[in-house]
Amino acid sequence: MQRLIYDQKMVSKEEQLLPFGLTDIFGEFVHSNHIKILHFWQLENTFILGMKDTRTPFLAKGLKNIPVPYTPIVRNSGGLGVIADEGTLNISLIFPKTAEVASTDAAYEVMWHLTQQAFPELTIEAYEIPTSYCPGAYDLSVGGRKIAGIAQRRVKEGIAVMMYLSVNGNQMTRGQMVADFYRDSLDPLQPDPSFPIVDPASMVTLEELLDTPLSIEQVKERFKQLFVADDSISAILPWITKNKLSEQLQRKIDNMKKRNQMIQEGK
Repeated sequence: MQRLIYDQKMVSKEEQLLPFGLTDIFGEFVHSNHIKILHFWQLENTFILGMKDTRTPFLAKGLKNIPVPYTPIVRNSGGLGVIADEGTLNISLIFPKTAEVASTDAAYEVMWHLTQQAFPELTIEAYEIPTSYCPGAYDLSVGGRKIAGIAQRRVKEGIAVMMYLSVNGNQMTRGQMVADFYRDSLDPLQPDPSFPIVDPASMVTLEELLDTPLSIEQVKERFKQLFVADDSISAILPWITKNKLSEQLQRKIDNMKKRNQMIQEGK
């Protein structure tokens, strides 16, 4: 199976919906073209909300108190809120559904094992860290502290496994930001156990664990060496045009814009 990589640089606020639209486009493309895609992307100072977050009773208050320069958007996959900034790397692994990787768990394990291979000096486990933000059964952790969260989205017969990886920067601040959002947006008189009580100390960066400076580019290189791509996308819009995907991508982005109207109205 051919392997393609797209190393997308930091996405501006003006184009922040693009990576989410690309996830769906790539998901459809991999099935019909029998290809795997590894997609790296980053957003500038963004609080990425899950759809469930938008149903909190005091959403407007939670949104209002997100600290500058962070801004909120709503993603098109499940889960709860996470933070994206220059110290976090989003990695999407997109591939066709096969007999070997058909179940949800099997797809999550592909990303888990790839991450473990990328960092052999760490023992990375996969289980829920309930006091982290966006907790899930395939939280990736080292010594009980979460380094990454994984979500999954399926489009037709394509599977997209999406991971945020805390590489460097102040993870305590990120965790506190999410903890404060839930403090402000939930009703203290009616606790909702489906939202986490976030403890920032339950999460950590790779840089802190390795006790050495670690850049986003160094992390990308580790994954690239394992993925061994046959080709790469140097510029996304010409590639989209070449593959006659422009209209599809625009529809995906329009859907994301509609999804995000609720938080613009809720501020």
